[in-house]
Amino acid sequence: MKKKPLWLGASLTTLVILLAACGSSNSSSDTSSKDQSIKRMAKDVIATMDAAKATDAISGQVLQDTGAGLLRYDGKKLEPDLATSKAKVSKDQKTYTFTIRKGAKWSDGKAITAQDFEYSWQRLADPKTKSEYAYITTGIKNAADIQAGKKPASSLGAKATGKYTFQVTLDTPMPYFESMITLQVFNPVEKSAVEKYGEKYGTSAKTTTYNGPYTLTKWNGSSNSWTEKKNPKYWNAKNVHVQTISTQVVKEATTALNLYQGGKLDDAILSGDTAAQMQNDPEYNTVTQGRTTYLEMNAKRVKALGNAKIRKALSLSINRKEFIKKVLGDGSRPISTPVPYGLFSNDDNGKDFATDSSKKYAANSKYNVKEAAKLYKEGLKEEGIDSVSFTLLSDDTDVAKKTLEYLQGAWTKALPGIKVATKSVPFKTRVQLSLDHQADVVVSSWQADFPDAISFLDLFTTGNSYNMGEWSNAQYDKLIKASKTTDATSISKRWNDLKKANEIIADQQSVIGLYQTGEAHLTKKTIKHMPYSPGNMINFVGTTNK
Repeated sequence: MKKKPLWLGASLTTLVILLAACGSSNSSSDTSSKDQSIKRMAKDVIATMDAAKATDAISGQVLQDTGAGLLRYDGKKLEPDLATSKAKVSKDQKTYTFTIRKGAKWSDGKAITAQDFEYSWQRLADPKTKSEYAYITTGIKNAADIQAGKKPASSLGAKATGKYTFQVTLDTPMPYFESMITLQVFNPVEKSAVEKYGEKYGTSAKTTTYNGPYTLTKWNGSSNSWTEKKNPKYWNAKNVHVQTISTQVVKEATTALNLYQGGKLDDAILSGDTAAQMQNDPEYNTVTQGRTTYLEMNAKRVKALGNAKIRKALSLSINRKEFIKKVLGDGSRPISTPVPYGLFSNDDNGKDFATDSSKKYAANSKYNVKEAAKLYKEGLKEEGIDSVSFTLLSDDTDVAKKTLEYLQGAWTKALPGIKVATKSVPFKTRVQLSLDHQADVVVSSWQADFPDAISFLDLFTTGNSYNMGEWSNAQYDKLIKASKTTDATSISKRWNDLKKANEIIADQQSVIGLYQTGEAHLTKKTIKHMPYSPGNMINFVGTTNK
């Protein structure tokens, strides 16, 4: 779920893609219809509605709809949400002071105060919460020690200094801080609700309270559909024009198309042959996302995967262009590292990070079966083995299954003797198996939490919760640390740190990049103003459908 790690001036426009049917008006003139609704699809179920525990894009979107943080993206524009304005920042860039809107309320009618933010941020950092996103608080004063169990959560540098004043103190300057906290894990949760429902908090619509544009209904924790209703208590309710958002889980593109054509969906996600056949439809559009899909390999489970030559052989065996054409059939593009194109640019020279940092070792991800077979043979010899066997894990959607088939076929054809089994499981299961490091090789996907390379590169540091393959490299860790500490305020030094770190990944193919998502949609032309944020979340405030 996404995250402004490099500069607020980063190239956001590339990521803020409006659906082809979208306009730009969010004025009060769009409020005439009281029965506006949107019927959407999701590719899987909601994992949780506990903001501190959400790790996936599906939960993230619903939390975006039903929650409010200090700031919110409307397309590329960073705007105040529960804060009255952007923060007052100290001269040393380490203290941020926010003023909370008076009169803002939870869905149960209780007032939202600075204490809600203090409680929620401390809960996020507290190891007792077991949040997979706790690491993202690192950089806030005492967060690292809290995560390590050395200090109490109450010592976090995030304090309510008054009923409506919230102050955050950082260890070192974080140029991307305000954009980072738009991530849903920084949304406040209501302490009384958490205490009332205990472990059941966030596991159903009835065990959660809301403070955003919508409230959630018809979700029991495992539902394949859910409904969001306009929240009259949201501070900006006057600009919430769509009264109801109905979502159903659809895993197959053909089903999505049938539902769309039958009037059961206003926005459908397509892929493969289905996307290809609809490309000339006037309602067809492609949403370029700051999301990448890549392979993570666990050498602790399969020792041979720790060999760089074998990893490179796996990468070189994949014809990414053919894969995108045959399997995805959408607007996706090949990548050589996990960082997406158009996410992050250098304020000094305008260079795109992914383009700049992927050049040096680009050959390691170019389709080359002859070189792949050569490196594979050399790698086997170095490991003293005759072949490699592993299981490739992914989701159980139609595209995921076809991805497994394609990769299995490509490797079996190019690398003599390799044995690849495949395993398809529901999204939630795949995520949990990955987090538990119970996968040999997993097809992983990540979307920008905020428009900065660190949103991706931080994942692969030693011990990070999302380092699914448990890869570790001391030099890489050192570079990432420098980018967040000693070099944080220097655009050129920080850029070079991150670039070198990304080049380590590209050189060793420690993470094998597959593609950057270009999601194919069919969208009703009646829908206006449905922009995506840098974190690929739709902001429905201002959206109309009439």
